[in-house]
Amino acid sequence: MEIELKYAVDDISTAERILEDEYIKSVEESRTDEELKAIYFDTDDYILFRNDIAFRIRKEGQKVVASLKWNGKCSGALHSREELNINLGEGDCPEMPDPGVFSESETGKELMELLKDKTLGGIMKVYVSRKTVRVDTGEGIFEIALDNGKIVAGTGTCPVCEMEIELYSGNQEEMLKLGEKLQQKYDLEPEKRSKYARGLALLGKI
Repeated sequence: MEIELKYAVDDISTAERILEDEYIKSVEESRTDEELKAIYFDTDDYILFRNDIAFRIRKEGQKVVASLKWNGKCSGALHSREELNINLGEGDCPEMPDPGVFSESETGKELMELLKDKTLGGIMKVYVSRKTVRVDTGEGIFEIALDNGKIVAGTGTCPVCEMEIELYSGNQEEMLKLGEKLQQKYDLEPEKRSKYARGLALLGKI
């Protein structure tokens, strides 16, 4: 399961200040900087969306990862969902994905049953520059990610400037405390919509 907090960030300068925050640096384990390109797929009749499933393929630096996400829930800044990731190796995001990569999982089997002979196509793309800091507070290990970029869906675009704090191990309450601390210090607003949801809004689906 993926559990994370999402906050809208006003501008890049605020994101940079968060990355250089004294407390964050005091508990930092590592940090990365990479370009992400993601394509979300569905059928012409949006059968995956109608069954609360998101199918994404994302290029993360050199590697390509296929993801299924389902049973998404949101309460304020807190997002949780079931998630399955498959490393596809190096390369670029395919324009015609193979859903069979998930076939050994129960959810993958459900996916194949839903799709049957339907064809998948890209419904939106997300381009972001991501800077991450892995931190260990002693009560939990979290990844803080600052994303800056855009969502492209249909004829519309939507800017992305946000912070995510993802729980890797430990105490969820500690993650909530960290999120509240950064939210108050940098005057952040909870982001209630995932990038996928914002893309669906551009398409007029929600």
